[in-house]
Amino acid sequence: MALSASDLPAMYSLLTNSLSREQSVRKPAETALAQSENRPGFCSCLMEVITAKDLVSQVDVRLMASVYFKNSINRYWRNKRDSAGISNEEKLHLRQKLLSHLREENYQISLTLSVIFSKIARIDYPKEWPELFSFLAQQLQSTDVLVSHRIFMILYRTLKELSTKRLTSDQRAFAEICKQFFDYSWHLWQTDVQTILHGFSALAQTFGRSAAELHHDDLYLTCERWFLCSKIIRQLIISGFPSDARTLQEVRHVKEVAPVLLNAIQSLLPYYSSMQDRQPKFWDLLKRACTKLMKILVAIQQRHPYSFGDKCVLPLVMEFCLSKILDPEPHLMSFEQFMIQCMVMVKTILEGKEYKTNLTGRVVDENRVTFEQMKQNISSTVAGLLTSLLPTNRVVLLCNVLIRRYFVLTASDMEEWYQNPETFYHEQDSVLWSEKQRPCAEALYIVLFENYSQLLGPVVVSILQEAMNGCPSAVNEITPALLLKDAAYGAAAYIYYELSNYLSFKDWFNGALSLELTNDHPNMRIIHRKVALILGQWVSEIKDDTRRAVYCALIRLLQDNDLCVRLTACRSLYFHIEDATFNENEFLDLLPVCWDLCFKVVDEVQEFDSKVQVLNTISVLIARVTEVTPYANKLMLFFQKAWEESSGESILQIQLLTALKNFVVALGYQSPKSYGMLLPILRSGINKTSPDELLEDCMQLWEATLINAPSMVPELLGYFPCLVEILERSFDHLKVATNIIEDYVILGGREFLSLHASSVAKLLDLVVGNVNDRGLLSVIPVIDILVQVDNVTSFQRKTIGLALSIILTLRLPQVLDKLDQIMSVCTSVILGGNEDLSEEECSSDSVSSSKPHVPSKELRRRQMKLSDPINQISLENSVRDNLQTCSALHSGESFNAAIGRLHPAVLDQLKQALKMP
Repeated sequence: MALSASDLPAMYSLLTNSLSREQSVRKPAETALAQSENRPGFCSCLMEVITAKDLVSQVDVRLMASVYFKNSINRYWRNKRDSAGISNEEKLHLRQKLLSHLREENYQISLTLSVIFSKIARIDYPKEWPELFSFLAQQLQSTDVLVSHRIFMILYRTLKELSTKRLTSDQRAFAEICKQFFDYSWHLWQTDVQTILHGFSALAQTFGRSAAELHHDDLYLTCERWFLCSKIIRQLIISGFPSDARTLQEVRHVKEVAPVLLNAIQSLLPYYSSMQDRQPKFWDLLKRACTKLMKILVAIQQRHPYSFGDKCVLPLVMEFCLSKILDPEPHLMSFEQFMIQCMVMVKTILEGKEYKTNLTGRVVDENRVTFEQMKQNISSTVAGLLTSLLPTNRVVLLCNVLIRRYFVLTASDMEEWYQNPETFYHEQDSVLWSEKQRPCAEALYIVLFENYSQLLGPVVVSILQEAMNGCPSAVNEITPALLLKDAAYGAAAYIYYELSNYLSFKDWFNGALSLELTNDHPNMRIIHRKVALILGQWVSEIKDDTRRAVYCALIRLLQDNDLCVRLTACRSLYFHIEDATFNENEFLDLLPVCWDLCFKVVDEVQEFDSKVQVLNTISVLIARVTEVTPYANKLMLFFQKAWEESSGESILQIQLLTALKNFVVALGYQSPKSYGMLLPILRSGINKTSPDELLEDCMQLWEATLINAPSMVPELLGYFPCLVEILERSFDHLKVATNIIEDYVILGGREFLSLHASSVAKLLDLVVGNVNDRGLLSVIPVIDILVQVDNVTSFQRKTIGLALSIILTLRLPQVLDKLDQIMSVCTSVILGGNEDLSEEECSSDSVSSSKPHVPSKELRRRQMKLSDPINQISLENSVRDNLQTCSALHSGESFNAAIGRLHPAVLDQLKQALKMP
């Protein structure tokens, strides 16, 4: 039954009660609202509550109504087969009501309404809501700052939503919106920035807070509108035009907008220090604005690199960013987010493939310039600009500044490290490079080195030598010299692939790095962390004569008192174990202490990422060492505890499942000793209530468990119905599922089929006819193992020979007509012997000899074939006896005539096979 205006009081009461702290009041209200969601008129009632003038002060109730409205849009606006949805008449009413309520004073409600606009527009624009943007453009003419701010909130959310649509028609519609709104938005942006700069100037000259607050609200609202307008400008330029890297069509808006954005940044930055103490609200907005404008410039460069590479844009931006990195004003050094964006911009430009010149030549007689040649011409021009901006001396200066200023640990860094080593490790070594200043500087340095490796290789070695000479291994105090050595070690770690041409790792390790580890002073954690990093980064340059010493050094670092050092060492150890040159023999005696140290780190760390990282190291160690059995008990205790503690952490559990699979494979035929720990974990993972993201890894563990099981156990036998439930839900894991079925048939044999034959038939019936050809191919091996279709193996040739020989005993005249063909096949099988069988036996022998006692899947398959009773029957005797029966069944004349018609070659084969004279 539809809701109407008469239901408004009841709706208001339900919304009010849903906010109650009393569960007895709140729960019934929430239930009633949930039951009303799909009733016609529900959204209309909510909209009336949101827009009611007499409820303006009831912010909580109106906000709750807007949230229910937004959720209903997600569920019911798009008509679905299983739901009537919202009628077209109600949709029309709601769209009109939304457009009539643009001046919402509460920010949170207006934010939710802007999301509602965007959700509806994604579905209805342009067909059902063609007037949306023209109406909003018309309303923007209002001088009411609040109205225009709210409209820009709507525009930003809606444009962001529509920009994600990928159909050509949707992209054309977005391009039309760009034409309609860009000029107005850009004009308003420029007007607002002048208003803001004038307002900031006035604030800077006002020392008394009371006078400064007179126009705070209007100015702040203008700032917020301008900030939204900046995001809209970005969206229009990025999504309103195809990338010029694809079209080579200049986007004029880039040359128009980018220099003005840069100028705005330059105009705003001087207020950074003056507002920090006196105007924290505007200071925060200024920081957000300058950072956002730089991000917009970066996004424009990435989307339209050729237009950005124009001489009116790129030199201005590049020169500005380089100057801020090389010689920042003192107060900007604390503005890390802005400095990060300057580094990101330089890095993006330096590594842009569009600015790299291709050395391939051009065909002389070619009359027209190709698309690729046009790109090369633009790239050459930009490359020339970059050369002028980064002459040799400036490249060297930038390299020095990055290492000596931005790589060096600060006092605040040391305090963070001291307070929480684990958090410090992740922030410095594992976070996205664009989130922290030092990792960002390191990323820029790497790109710089890649572009100028021949120039900078000797420079970095020189800095490294200077740092090591200025700070011997015995130094304990945290001095500038020690911090420079730390920075230089980091610089050398990240570019091992190029620096190895200028620096011998063996000499460096023996002469300095190994000596650093003999100093156990607490302050040496700074250098120990970098030594651990270097040992992992330089893994490809570590040769046989140094590898053992490096393994020992990593184990020593795993025993360091500092958790940050231990985590770095753990990661480096992972790189060594995973490397193709990993030497198990040289690591064998270190295994016991290595396991214990890894388990200890897992116990000590608190953060999710730390546990995943150490678990990866344990997992790869299990996979790479030959003998895991002596450590099986410790590993089982570890896995048991880790699984119990990982509840709810799917990514961590995925890593655990991978490690468990490696563990089961490593144990091989001894894997049943782990069943007490393993099978409950496996059962919980393949349960239908288990998270979907775990299912693939659980099934791979399931398959590994079956393959390595020496015999079927009741618990595993009882897990098979779970596979039926999995495939009934989805065919996403069909390949591994068919492997599991095959494993059950081979391992469980008659016992399995006697219990689950109907389930197997149900699964095959479910799959066949409901999957594509690739899916069908995956189930054929299962059918093959169940019925054995003709593979023409020696075993099956013998079966065919026996069957044909039995035909000889039939009292049918046609038998004599086919005698030539029957004898040909039978004698070929006899004379062919067990060539294929011998090959299989040899193959199975080689399998078992390479890994003794491991009951491989292929070995079991062969054992099944060999155990068949048919192997006990002699085909030679069967043919001889049945041929005599055939002679007795038919007249001597007819039989002899048939023998006489045999091809001479067949007759010779028959005599040879039956050893006839």
